[in-house]
Amino acid sequence: KCPCILFHHFEEKWNDQLNLAEPGLQENALGSKKALTCPLVLPYNFSKEPEKINPDDETEDTFENHEEDDVGVVEEQRSVILHLLSQLKLGMDLTRVVLPTFILEKRSLLEMYADFMSHPDLFLAISDGATPEERMISFVEYYLTSFHEGRKGAIAKKPYNPIIGETFHCSWNVPKNTMNNTSANTSSQSCQQKTKCPDGTEGNGQSDYHLRFVAEQVSHHPPVSGFYVECEEKNMCANTHVWTKSKFMGMSIGVVMIGEGLLCLLEHGEEYTFTLPCAYARSILTVPWVELGGKVNVNCAKTGYSAAITFHTKPFYGGKLHRVTAEVKHNSTNTVVCRVQGEWNGLLEFTYNNGNSKIVDVTKLAVMKKRVRPTEKQGTFESRRLWQHVTEALRISNIEKATEYKSLLEERQRSDARHRAETETPWQTKYFHQEGDGWMYYKPLWKSTRDDIETTAPAP
Repeated sequence: KCPCILFHHFEEKWNDQLNLAEPGLQENALGSKKALTCPLVLPYNFSKEPEKINPDDETEDTFENHEEDDVGVVEEQRSVILHLLSQLKLGMDLTRVVLPTFILEKRSLLEMYADFMSHPDLFLAISDGATPEERMISFVEYYLTSFHEGRKGAIAKKPYNPIIGETFHCSWNVPKNTMNNTSANTSSQSCQQKTKCPDGTEGNGQSDYHLRFVAEQVSHHPPVSGFYVECEEKNMCANTHVWTKSKFMGMSIGVVMIGEGLLCLLEHGEEYTFTLPCAYARSILTVPWVELGGKVNVNCAKTGYSAAITFHTKPFYGGKLHRVTAEVKHNSTNTVVCRVQGEWNGLLEFTYNNGNSKIVDVTKLAVMKKRVRPTEKQGTFESRRLWQHVTEALRISNIEKATEYKSLLEERQRSDARHRAETETPWQTKYFHQEGDGWMYYKPLWKSTRDDIETTAPAP
């Protein structure tokens, strides 16, 4: 049997649902039965072995999300929104509430997390700081500039809820000559330079740092995602696990980001722990927009430096949108070495204790596009292949068909969960394993480095 075709004991139950598919998707047959190929029907026994992604298979991302069409769709579906709101209660947990398909963002939440690396030069520059103070300030600069790319649309959209076992891979090739200038503006602008292969295509040459990213949905209830990024040449990596919990707040929807991130600068032996702000979809009856809010803490136990960041929500009367303030402090002396104020999607002003200051305009930072494999080279459970028919249906504004495809994926997930419960079969993750309350990448760079040292160390 083809590994992408599932019959098992769900065969009869799925016959009616399979008929929803486009004829072009019914590519295989077993006897007189029609079967739908992946990604809409998913196998139980897909490979759980971690896959080594070949960077040569990845190309610069060309996906474009035409947001100007989305406002019209929301206007057309206002009655659906009103009906949904009439069923909700203040404070209600929306984790298990099925939201209408037309509000979806045409990509998975796992892919959205990759937007935190839209300015990879700023991320890599953290390790270049000459002192612990400089490195902490550099981390804060990277952190504050990492949100605007994922939330820059005119309308708030909801990414797909990842299916358990879903993964997303991408990478960036960062020219090394962009790291020579520590100014955020000039550094990001020079990122527009490309390394060319002899055949004229872009490649990962000796003048590039290679930054790779992997994300996996490790749990469905609660919905936990793990994502990991590393650069071997810079000897640095970051591991994050996030549980999103949403609730209804009347005219807004709030999303709490429960979890923690860990940045490791192996060259300096430093670890930075950090949290994430809450997100709010405001004005959900008109044109929804995104606001960040809450307090974030960054700590480095080894150096004694920390940062307290506050994302300010707009007051009911007056006040500015998207305000953020931050303080970087040396804990043992209680000295504030840097203060930041501004907007996370606009101008940020950094003021240092020596009297100097710097302005960063995040709207002028050049965004480096990620590199991804074409859909046909992706695995069954990789985000873009898994959701490709939902994405295409949304692209052509066929909301009914998008809802059908989305429902098939969700029902498949529920059926798998029931099957595991009946057979007492635990879910096995692929790239992350649980450690206490968190999730850790199976082979983080610090583990590889430690193993290499132990292997090459002389016998006593």
